[in-house]
Amino acid sequence: MLGSRTDLHIFDAGSVNGTRYCNEILLPYVRLFRGAMGLQFLLMNDNAPCHHTVPAEQLLESEDIERMDWSAQSPNLNPIEHVWDFLGRRSAARTLPPVTIRELRLALQDEWAAMPQQLIDTLILSMDRRCETCLAVRGDHIPY
Repeated sequence: MLGSRTDLHIFDAGSVNGTRYCNEILLPYVRLFRGAMGLQFLLMNDNAPCHHTVPAEQLLESEDIERMDWSAQSPNLNPIEHVWDFLGRRSAARTLPPVTIRELRLALQDEWAAMPQQLIDTLILSMDRRCETCLAVRGDHIPY
């Protein structure tokens, strides 16, 4: 979100299903943000399968959390994709790149903590421009 972020959440081994998504993301993070932000809160997620399961849909409805409509094939519009790219590049460029899961986890947490909040804010604030550009090219690829 603008001006702030949580600690990086890294899922332990295994698939992320609707129940895990609810228990590890929606309940501890999203619900708290919704409570703090009030009615102006709008959840943006991509269309990962776990985001559209019955448990996730039911939880969002019960918590009165509105979700942004989102195109299924739109990674260049979603700011989080650029954050993941940044983290991946920074982790790989380390003097000693991570080679184990534990090292990767630590590298990602370090890089997340070192990532300038201004980068995240800039990506979020670019959403209007990204969407306008996408509409102008009728959904074709945009240079972001």
